[in-house]
Amino acid sequence: MLLLGHIVQALAADFQAELAGPADLPIHALAPLETAGPGELSFLSHPKYQSKLAVSRAGCVIVSPAMQTAALSRGPAIIVNDPYLYFARVTQFWKRRHGSRLPPGIHPTAFVDTQAQLDPTASVGAFAVIEAGAFVGAGVCVGAHSVVGQGAFIGANTTLAARVTVASGCRIGQRGLFHPGVVIGADGFGFAPDAGRWEKIEQLGSVRIGDDVEMGANTCVDRGALGDTLIGDGVKLDNLVQIGHNVQVGAHTAMAGCVGVAGSARIGERCSIGGGAIILGHLSLADGVHVSAASVVTRSITQPGLYTGLFPIDDNASWEKNAATLKQLHGLRDRLKRLEGRLPPTQHQNP
Repeated sequence: MLLLGHIVQALAADFQAELAGPADLPIHALAPLETAGPGELSFLSHPKYQSKLAVSRAGCVIVSPAMQTAALSRGPAIIVNDPYLYFARVTQFWKRRHGSRLPPGIHPTAFVDTQAQLDPTASVGAFAVIEAGAFVGAGVCVGAHSVVGQGAFIGANTTLAARVTVASGCRIGQRGLFHPGVVIGADGFGFAPDAGRWEKIEQLGSVRIGDDVEMGANTCVDRGALGDTLIGDGVKLDNLVQIGHNVQVGAHTAMAGCVGVAGSARIGERCSIGGGAIILGHLSLADGVHVSAASVVTRSITQPGLYTGLFPIDDNASWEKNAATLKQLHGLRDRLKRLEGRLPPTQHQNP
């Protein structure tokens, strides 16, 4: 449990927040607005949810100045310009106070090669493996059954959850968070055709990941074929994201679940890619490109903005009719051009 005033004071260096309520109000949990009760802290970030505010039983609510009057009519509030960002920082503060992590040291069942470098403040969980030449920095947490391969590098205060694999020669920066099942540095998908069979192209590159990167469960980043696959600072990847070999992802780009990026694509900084979207290989996306969910990016995008490329869902019979019409579109265009050619120019040209 924490006191409300303690939470506000802890974030005072980053936010100008006004506490309207008792500083000694005990807060024992964070909760959604609709389910929060006395002693729980919640937030309201969008005016369309104002009706939930009026009936919420939350002990205190984080709101913007525009919602201040409505919030104070029901009880204590923290007034701040960006409630959503403020609440995010509160969750981080709460996790630091109440979260658990492995204590420094090596579990008896773990294996650490004598030629690996392991900072004394690092922790290695049960059945984890640290191979020869690997470097594990200060405050790093290597979870149970995780593997840090030969010559791999893990920067300070990075957390590898259970069953994370960082293959040989790959590098991860500081303060990263890699959820269960992440695989960094598996072989990229490279094969040369040979008389009806496939000849493997050995993947001789690596993966280099910047600082403050987070990757969700079972996300995979393939090593490069010759050069390296590059993931910039602050990149956030959701669960089940696939990054192909030699892809470059710019700083602070975010991808939702099940995104697939084919080999050698280059994605700029501060981009966002919606869930299930596909980016074909060897394409480039400029900085500030935002791709809607389930879109398929088939060409390079040189200007920032929001892009969508998907066929709207419909009942199957209607979808089949529309798809059949779409297949005839090219022929219909040629017929229209021939018809236009028979008309005087003034009757079919744009004014």
